[in-house]
Amino acid sequence: MNEEQQVTQSKHTQQYSADGKSVEIDIYRTEDSGWILEIVDENNNSTLWEDAFENEDDALAEALDALKEEGIDNFIQPAE
Repeated sequence: MNEEQQVTQSKHTQQYSADGKSVEIDIYRTEDSGWILEIVDENNNSTLWEDAFENEDDALAEALDALKEEGIDNFIQPAE
């Protein structure tokens, strides 16, 4: 039997823009996981954190810190 897991989207999922570029901060969880953080660029490339977060506030704080410290360009890859 193949059961699909229910995915819960965080209220903190949002678009982030800087330097004329945008990415999507995607925060979600399944029934048996912590909060998963993923940053998706305009070409649908994804940067996924390996470790889940205990709460969605921590996931958002990590995303914003990474985008500010590393720069949005580090999260945008060329189209394939």
